Amino acid sequence: MEEGGLGLSHTMYMRLGEAVSLDASITVTLAAHQAIGLKGIILVGTEEQKARYLPKLASGEHIAAFCLTEPGSVCGGSDAASIQTRATLSEDKKHYILNGCKVQITNGGLASVFTVFARTEVADSDGTVNDKITAFIVERDFGGITNGIPEDKLGIRGSNTCEVHFENTKVPVENVLGEVGGGFKLAMNILDSGRFSMGSMVAAMIKKLIELTAEYACTRKQFNRKLSEFGLIQEKFALMAQKAYVMESMAYVTAGMLDQPGLPDCSIEAAMVKVFSSEGAWQCVSEALQILGGSGYTKDYPYERMLRDTGTLLLFDGTNEILRLFIALTGLQHAGCILTARMNELKRGNVAVVMETVGRRLQDSLGQTVDLGLTGDLGLVHPSLGDSATKLEQNVYFFGRTVEALLLRFGKSIVEEQLVLKRVASVLINMYGMAAVLSRASRAIRIGLRDHDYEVLLANMFCVEAYFQNLFSLSQLHKNAPENLDKQTKKIAQQIREKRAYICAHPLDRMS
Repeated sequence: MEEGGLGLSHTMYMRLGEAVSLDASITVTLAAHQAIGLKGIILVGTEEQKARYLPKLASGEHIAAFCLTEPGSVCGGSDAASIQTRATLSEDKKHYILNGCKVQITNGGLASVFTVFARTEVADSDGTVNDKITAFIVERDFGGITNGIPEDKLGIRGSNTCEVHFENTKVPVENVLGEVGGGFKLAMNILDSGRFSMGSMVAAMIKKLIELTAEYACTRKQFNRKLSEFGLIQEKFALMAQKAYVMESMAYVTAGMLDQPGLPDCSIEAAMVKVFSSEGAWQCVSEALQILGGSGYTKDYPYERMLRDTGTLLLFDGTNEILRLFIALTGLQHAGCILTARMNELKRGNVAVVMETVGRRLQDSLGQTVDLGLTGDLGLVHPSLGDSATKLEQNVYFFGRTVEALLLRFGKSIVEEQLVLKRVASVLINMYGMAAVLSRASRAIRIGLRDHDYEVLLANMFCVEAYFQNLFSLSQLHKNAPENLDKQTKKIAQQIREKRAYICAHPLDRMS
């Protein structure tokens, strides 16, 4: 608030984001400015930098852009370490000379202030000089900055996206953002802060979509019956409501954690919100088009635009494939530290650890009852959600056992097992969603929110579906599991890579 802003918490920022979410182009323009464009100044800017730039950025007099992605990296949020833009310190050590090209920059043609990431030479403590990424605050008025024509995009066509070129742009050393060489970590922190809000914004869009499609289905008739009376249409409404409820719950739980003192690290949670919400949005809009039929496919209505716009979400702030690897590997890193300590104790013959390990194996073989304290008299979850809470506890327990087995089986080479990591991440995302809806629905009951019985219904429905999805994914992670088709998948992919074409003969071919 000192620099002219509203001083919103993460929670209130998301609530405000819901108000603009119905137009994806406006949402993206504001998010590129607020969530990532100027975020670095808020996070690590000096008091002088904040005083110089934030007031006009807060008022909208100046627009900000986040310049990370480059031609050699299709998605900058996925491969930020690959950038080639270079900043060279001038002989008088008063400026950095910036040269390079950034692509797919939202607000690139509108911005007055850019957060730019570039390679710089950094001397380490032992005297060796290495290239490291540094962040800079760059004003368009510094000169040497040009931008290309706006890109003709599939979706979010109302937003400005273009290339930005820097040619011998002189950036004062005072405009280094954070530490010299600390740009990569800052870029990741900025992207993390932009991901968590996607859940609430997408949920608001889906709620509006439910209203529009419900009105259509309740008035449109086929076979002398309203569309809304058919079971397959009702299934689509239930799916959209469930997805909106889950992603909204995950987003606001994450925002609540981010609002806690001490700037907690919620990078995994933010990534999980982004993956679940973007994929849920794509699925929901696709289902809505099935309800609307031909009307959904014409430009006379907003639905085809919604479909094109939601496709963008799968790529923003790092592709979902990369984020799944990040979610899994970050979680496994923590688990690996715990397992390493346990293995060291076993090797030293610690009797207590040996007996505990043998006991757990015996309990697993006998199908033990799992109780992590979510239910019962002192439980955190309302009794009407007890079965779902038990399902979450079971998933958590067997996920832990599966992760332990994976680390023992693969060791450090697990970083190369992307199909394994994808399943690990999918289970984690589902469990986070389960925890979020159980917390939200329990609160709704206890404070007497209207229609809380429907919240219980949606929460239980999601938890049952997620539970069985998780069981199947966990079964696929067992060694030599018949459900696991990874070898076949890799074999097919290898043939396509070699021939760069579809492999099989045409069904009408008679001879090879």
